[in-house]
Amino acid sequence: MSRSIVPDAIARQPWHMLIPLMGLVCLGAAVLYSAAGGSLQPYALSHVMRFLIFLGMAIVISRFSRDFFRMWAYPAYGAIVVLLVLVKAIGAVGGGSQRWLNLGFMTLQPSELMKPAIVLVLARFYETLPHAMTASWRGLVPAGVLIGIPALFVMIQPDLGTALAICFGGGVTMFLAGLPLSWFIGAGLTAAIAAPIAFFTLLHDYQRNRVLVFLDPESDPLGTGYHITQSKIAIGSGGFFGKGFGNGSQSHLQYLPESHTDFVFATMAEEWGMLGGLFVLFVFFVVLSWGLRVARKAPDRFSSLLAAGMSATIFFYVAINLMMVMGLAPVVGIPLPFMSHGGTSMLTNMICLGTLMAVNRWNRRPGSIL
Repeated sequence: MSRSIVPDAIARQPWHMLIPLMGLVCLGAAVLYSAAGGSLQPYALSHVMRFLIFLGMAIVISRFSRDFFRMWAYPAYGAIVVLLVLVKAIGAVGGGSQRWLNLGFMTLQPSELMKPAIVLVLARFYETLPHAMTASWRGLVPAGVLIGIPALFVMIQPDLGTALAICFGGGVTMFLAGLPLSWFIGAGLTAAIAAPIAFFTLLHDYQRNRVLVFLDPESDPLGTGYHITQSKIAIGSGGFFGKGFGNGSQSHLQYLPESHTDFVFATMAEEWGMLGGLFVLFVFFVVLSWGLRVARKAPDRFSSLLAAGMSATIFFYVAINLMMVMGLAPVVGIPLPFMSHGGTSMLTNMICLGTLMAVNRWNRRPGSIL
């Protein structure tokens, strides 16, 4: 049999997942092109270029071995915690938040990188913890500290949405590792009791306003509730088939804020309608169901927790953003994966995807190049 002209590293990638994902990225680029008034700059072209660059990075990540991931779990976690400390010390301030480090060639948001890092370090932690100790304090307290340290630094930036994403990814990993369900029920009840206290004492004024507007969107339609009101108008006005490519009045007339980032789904729904929305949901279903299959087929505890946690991280992005733009959740500033314009967000999601591709390769055959 003749050798294929396609390199093995390319041919063995999960193209049944990647091809629909590329379709989603192309739709995102079309929406960003329209949001910029019919121009490739400054959103659409950079969106596609970032995806292609980070796809190459994901393919490289997919070639790494289990031992490589295990070896770098704690160092990677520690390095990102150091970056979070640097953000607090010398980070750039924008929109009232201190979340970014200016590296010269790019602006980095380290809290985004902690989302896959917390899953990686917890998968490594529970792999080394004997099963008999998982349901004891040894399985809870160290993991809680690993989650709590970065979540605290992110909360004081302030960035509630990212802190919740870190806690969600870590919590899912802890649950799948085998911690008792009663502990999570108890934590949920404790959170429900503590929520009113936190609402009045820990949240910033703008965060409290977002919660109040979520409960009553019409209470401040021209102020805090403006985002949600305009988003729902844009989505509803699209109907089933949409207004047509380039004909979204809400975004083009600047009624819809953040039409290229947090509210890109509303921009898309206005022009592409319910059909476009169903396509977006279908692609995310393909990606997430593939990720869960990879987790179920994983050969060991570390790989299974790693794949499931990365899938949960992508799911959190998707679920919270879609609920937010439809008025089903408060506005928390979480972009829609593979559609919103944003470099660090794309980087984070492609790290998650590359890790899933690595576990998928481990499922097929042992060994690696690194």
